[in-house]
Amino acid sequence: MLIRIEPSSDIPIYTQLTNQLIELIARGVLADGDALPSVRSLAADLGMNMHTVNKAYHALEKKGIIQIVPKSGAIISPLAQNGILESHRERVVEELKPILAEALVLGMNKEDLLTLASSIISDFKGE
Repeated sequence: MLIRIEPSSDIPIYTQLTNQLIELIARGVLADGDALPSVRSLAADLGMNMHTVNKAYHALEKKGIIQIVPKSGAIISPLAQNGILESHRERVVEELKPILAEALVLGMNKEDLLTLASSIISDFKGE
């Protein structure tokens, strides 16, 4: 599992880890039912504090992307089998709105945004 943390980034380390784990799932590197490394193991591998990994795992659990089973670890949740849940869709819309608004304010138009989104999705899918 390739995870690269940028300590000098303005993005908090737990957020970087959360986002990279989501990206690994989107790319198919991690699949439904796969177990994530233990908090202790991943923290040691990445040279970070266990609390940071724990915070990332709980952020993923809150989003419904993983399930944390006491004494068993973290497992990727089955997500896309029955389509997106309405609660997940609402959260994605709320998180995407300010990003799209900022892109429009900075001068991107609808076509630019659609092209960019398509390019990013193609990259995730390896197309």
